[in-house]
Amino acid sequence: MGLYKDLTDKYPVFKILSNRYVIVTVFFIVWMLFLDNTSYMDHRVLNDQIDELESNKNYYQDEIKKDEENIKLLKNPDQIEKYAREKYYMKRDSEDIYIIEFEEDSLPDEVSKSKSL
Repeated sequence: MGLYKDLTDKYPVFKILSNRYVIVTVFFIVWMLFLDNTSYMDHRVLNDQIDELESNKNYYQDEIKKDEENIKLLKNPDQIEKYAREKYYMKRDSEDIYIIEFEEDSLPDEVSKSKSL
């Protein structure tokens, strides 16, 4: 018992840390934060995944709304023709289509290709 008394006299914090309630409390906190199946770290990861999935859900709901609006527009034959001309470059038999690409539009693609080489 002399060694314990010498340590507690020299280091008063050791007396507090050697209390069985403090030891059990510290062990419990470490266990709950890091080691348990429902630990704080696991909850953080799961909460991050939930946030990411909710943002994806919002994005896809917005996309669904846009698509529903497009579907409503495409019920009109004039809108169908406009969409086909813009998206798929379709034309009437008596027409010619010329696709013009500007140099500024293709420049970043060429720069990224040259950097990867």
